[in-house]
Amino acid sequence: MTAKTVLSAVDSTSLRARISDEEWQIRCDLAAAYQLAAQFRWTDLIFTHFTARVPGSEYMLINPYGLMFDEITASSLVKIDKDCNVIEDVTGLGVNRAGFVIHGCVHAARPEVNCVIHTHTRAGVAVSAQKSGLLPISQHSLRTYGMLTYHDYEGIALDMDERDRLAGDLGSTSKAMILRNHGLLSVGQTVSEAFEIMYYLDTACQIQVDAIAGGKAELQLIGEQAANKGYQQFQDEGGAEIDLCWKAMLRMLDRKGVSYRV
Repeated sequence: MTAKTVLSAVDSTSLRARISDEEWQIRCDLAAAYQLAAQFRWTDLIFTHFTARVPGSEYMLINPYGLMFDEITASSLVKIDKDCNVIEDVTGLGVNRAGFVIHGCVHAARPEVNCVIHTHTRAGVAVSAQKSGLLPISQHSLRTYGMLTYHDYEGIALDMDERDRLAGDLGSTSKAMILRNHGLLSVGQTVSEAFEIMYYLDTACQIQVDAIAGGKAELQLIGEQAANKGYQQFQDEGGAEIDLCWKAMLRMLDRKGVSYRV
């Protein structure tokens, strides 16, 4: 089945009639996140995955295994249950099991989390391979300074027994994690929160790679007191400006004519 055939088979009108307004909204938000990731070049061919919890259910939405991020729309997202059984898949492509292993355990362990974003960006993987991890050398790095956790590499995430360790390393309060030698992960109560955290985390990694590539200059670390202050300022009202940023990014997609709400 070609990608063209898959996309032409998606009947958004039929799906929209079968689901709640709440599910449709979260589908639109998650599809927007995929489209924005394509804009920001966070993609890795058809790999990596973003998920969102379907409101009021045990189900989660994930990308069809085979579509590029800029092909994903609200209707094409696949709905699966806690055991990775497909509940709704208008594309017929199914899902990447690694996505279920990583995301399923986070959704199960953290009921307040409604979105999980996982990326393999060059900068994110580069920092994940540095023993120091993410250093406090930029204001961007302070967004996750007091919450960032790490999970050691165990191979491609296909083994179910890794789930407990991954969820345990994320912890009960962190919203950002570096998967060693692998990539980045962020979570949020909303799609917009998880996306905003990933933006700062990935940008901080890009800054660190660029700074190290500068060569001769010794890195200027932000002191612990100032780093903690900056981290707290991001948590305070008006610090991260998640809603303002999200609305602005959705307007950008609209200006570019990206049709993700179908």
